[in-house]
Amino acid sequence: MTTPRAPLDDAASAQLQGRVLYIEDDLVNLAAVEGLMLAHPGVQLVHAGTGLEGVRLARSLRPDFVLLDMHLPDIGGLDVVRQLNADIAERGLRVTILTGDSLSMDIIKAMSLGAYEYWVKPLDAKVFEGGLRRALTGRRPDPARTLPMALHR
Repeated sequence: MTTPRAPLDDAASAQLQGRVLYIEDDLVNLAAVEGLMLAHPGVQLVHAGTGLEGVRLARSLRPDFVLLDMHLPDIGGLDVVRQLNADIAERGLRVTILTGDSLSMDIIKAMSLGAYEYWVKPLDAKVFEGGLRRALTGRRPDPARTLPMALHR
């Protein structure tokens, strides 16, 4: 599924290019991310409704960035990260967890498996914008900034 694009509002938005895979089974959460993506006409959003479909699409489409829910109908988000571990290590795939869970152990486990960042729902537009820019421009997040935000929610 590809997100429709809004007219270009500013030059900064035009600078972002790439493909984002969002692995999420909740259509309300999908709609929220689709809305945020309208500001980025150069970024294609692809959706997978299950973890296994997400793994398959991540391998076949080779997205630049994966946004991943922890609770999926077939396999958990941590299992998806494990299955994509070679892609994370070999080609620098950036996988960000986006979930309602703010449990310290989940955050630590996800990051130790190679997750790029960990965002807690409800999604803050500024967190999304900054994280999307970091991921698509290849910048490494500052753990001192990103982890405390998740841990203190």
